Amino acid sequence: MNGWWDRHVMPRLIGCACTQPAVMRDRAKVVPRASGDILELGCGGGTNLQFYDWSQVRSLSGVDPSPELLGRAQDALLRSGRSANFASGIAEALPFESSSFDSVVTTFTLCSVQDPTAALSEVRRVLRPGGRLIFLEHGKAPEPAAANWQNRIEPVWKHIAGGCHLTRPVTGAISDAGFVCDAPQGHYMERTPKWLGWVEWGEATLAH
Repeated sequence: MNGWWDRHVMPRLIGCACTQPAVMRDRAKVVPRASGDILELGCGGGTNLQFYDWSQVRSLSGVDPSPELLGRAQDALLRSGRSANFASGIAEALPFESSSFDSVVTTFTLCSVQDPTAALSEVRRVLRPGGRLIFLEHGKAPEPAAANWQNRIEPVWKHIAGGCHLTRPVTGAISDAGFVCDAPQGHYMERTPKWLGWVEWGEATLAH
């Protein structure tokens, strides 16, 4: 049952949730900040392709563990007429040389990796000196009432939503991984339950 759900239902569920109008407005603010040689974590679906400032893109690579979502990303890539190196992979073990990228983009991905600490360690490894982590992630709400609902719902939610966690901190986790976050921002997305709608975004560079 889990295999059937992961292959046929989960990709559609994620595709729908991650392309809601409120989500797309946030993507449009964040993704164009990437430049140079770019790596996208969780590129499946190809949703961010329309938001890159392609005049600032030297190359685009991406990894995703879902064959179904990767297939959708490849289809979106063909429709866009752009070129990119999208491959199967996980954020905790990136198949790239150290110091390979100027920008790493993660949008609604750190919530579902198995080990966010390992994933952020890999981001540190593949970024060049002066490189930037550009993030847009949902996570632990700042209001206790909303956070309590996240704690209640998460055990069920992560099983139906591809391993998505509701209670992971965002900016705090990035800072703890050795990054300096430049003026991070957060808000509740419109027309979204607070237990699901808290997002944080910004840019982070490696601490010296």
